[in-house]
Amino acid sequence: MNSTVAVTGADGFIGSHLVEALVDRGHHVRAMVQYNSFGSWGWLDEVAPDVLDQVDVVPGDVRDPASVRALLHDAEVAYHLAALIAIPYSYRAPRSYAETNVLGTLNVLEAVRDLRTPRLVHTSTSETYGTARRVPIDEAHPLQAQSPYAATKISADKLVESYHASFGVPAVTLRPFNTFGPRQSARAFIPTVISQIAADTGAVRVGALDPTRDFSFVADTAEAFVAVGSAAADDVVGHVYNSGTGQEISMGRLARTIAELMGADPEFRSDAARERPTGSEVMRLVCDSGKLRRDTGWRPRHTLEEGLKDTVEWFLDPANLARYRPSTYNI
Repeated sequence: MNSTVAVTGADGFIGSHLVEALVDRGHHVRAMVQYNSFGSWGWLDEVAPDVLDQVDVVPGDVRDPASVRALLHDAEVAYHLAALIAIPYSYRAPRSYAETNVLGTLNVLEAVRDLRTPRLVHTSTSETYGTARRVPIDEAHPLQAQSPYAATKISADKLVESYHASFGVPAVTLRPFNTFGPRQSARAFIPTVISQIAADTGAVRVGALDPTRDFSFVADTAEAFVAVGSAAADDVVGHVYNSGTGQEISMGRLARTIAELMGADPEFRSDAARERPTGSEVMRLVCDSGKLRRDTGWRPRHTLEEGLKDTVEWFLDPANLARYRPSTYNI
C-alpha cells in the first residue's frame, strides 16, 4: 500500500475520476468533499464500494484554513482540484470565484508550506490562455483573462508560482484543456447536447458553434494528474504542464458528431443564455502537451470518438440521465 494522498474537490467530475485512478495505483486517499446538509459526497457517491474502502471522505471547505490543514496532515501528495469552474456563473457571482479559487488556493499553499507536504499538484485550466495567439498553445503562451473565472485561475496559478519561488513550496501545476466524460455537469457542452438529444426536446439549444476546442477524455486527464504527482521531483516541481491531445474540433462539428453517434439529426439552435458576453468568448484552444509527454511519459490513450462513445453510453443509462434537466441550462 502506498502512502496517503489528499484530494480537494474529490466530489467533482475530474476529482472523482482522479480518486479512482489513485486507488487503482494502491494509494490510500483522503478526499475532501464540500460539506452540505444532505450528506452527499457528490460524484463519490457513485464510486464503487471497493474503491471507497481505500478512501477517507472528509467533509469540509477549501475556503476554511482548518479544513485544509486537517486534510493535508501527513499526506505525501496534495492534489488541489477544488474550484468553482462554471464560466457563465462567474459573470453573475465573481466574488464567490475569488473566494474559492484564489483564497482557497492560498489556504492550500499555506498548509503545504507549514506541514512540509512533499508535493502539491495544483489545477489550472486552458481558459487562462484566452483565445490562442498562436497554435498549438505551449506553456509559454501569454495568459489572458477573458472571464472572471479565468482571472481567478490566473491569480491562483500566480500564487502557486510565487510560493514556489518565495518559500520553496514543492508545487507543480497541471493545466488541462477541455475534459469530458461520464459525470460531467450539464453546464458543459457535451453533456447538454447528449441530454437534450436523449430527451428528444426538439431543437437542441447551444451556444456559439464556431469556437474550437481540444477535448481530452477524463480518464486521460486523471492520468496526467497521476503522472505529475508521481514523477521525480527534480523533473517536475516548479513547472507548469499542459495536458491535451493537440487535436481541435469546432463546437458545431462536435455537436453533429454526437448526434451521429446517437443516431439523431436534430436542429441546433443558438441560445443567447448559453453565449458569453462580447469579448469574453475564447475562440480557439489547441494544446501543445509536448513538455508533459517528455518529462513524464504521459500520453492520451483515448481518441475523441472512443471517449464520446463511452460518454454517450453512460448518459443513456436511465439512472444517469435522470440526474440531468435538458430543458434548463445548468450553469
